[in-house]
Amino acid sequence: MPLQARGVLHFRQIVLVLAIGYFIYQFIDTDRTMFGWQFRFLTIWGLSGIVLTSVLMLRLSMGQSTNEHLALISAACVISGMVVLLYWRLYFDDPSSVSSRGEPSPWFQQYYLHLLGPLLQWIDALFILGAFRVFVRPFAYLIGLIIVYALWIELFVQRFNDAPAGRVTSGLPYPFLNNLTLDDRLMFYVTNGVVALLMLAIGFAANWVIGRTFRR
Repeated sequence: MPLQARGVLHFRQIVLVLAIGYFIYQFIDTDRTMFGWQFRFLTIWGLSGIVLTSVLMLRLSMGQSTNEHLALISAACVISGMVVLLYWRLYFDDPSSVSSRGEPSPWFQQYYLHLLGPLLQWIDALFILGAFRVFVRPFAYLIGLIIVYALWIELFVQRFNDAPAGRVTSGLPYPFLNNLTLDDRLMFYVTNGVVALLMLAIGFAANWVIGRTFRR
């Protein structure tokens, strides 16, 4: 589908408006007494990626740029995909484990942040842009983002916050992390880093199949 087609343009405008709306809402809804505000959560890193990639994709449709930023967009998609995977896996096990407030977010926020927003991003990346076409830089971006987020919550968020508290430590943004020892948390980060890389590989495979089927 041509990137500047009217339907693509309108789709990307809607995606961007939704992303910016929810991004702004986080500043209203966040607990400002907590260090790091809403950026303690991987979910908001994923949302920030959705805002950024939505801007980049819309600029393509408006003819304001010819740089497709394929590596950045594909890495951001994987972060959003991991948000969905981790959230619902943990939520169905124990809803309180993914909320520092001990209860789920309002339904309209829960389903946008952890389902609709990432889904719209992936639809554009796979069916319109075909973002998963470069193979080295996305891996580097993804590994870098995972390391930076882990260091952020371990060295800063945990240090300057006292809640939520768990059996082992306190201050980490997600309650279940505070029930894990440092070694267990490191294993959690590494394991999910591997899952993220596998998701990126799946993105490459899906992009190839969709390209041959829909974008010929």
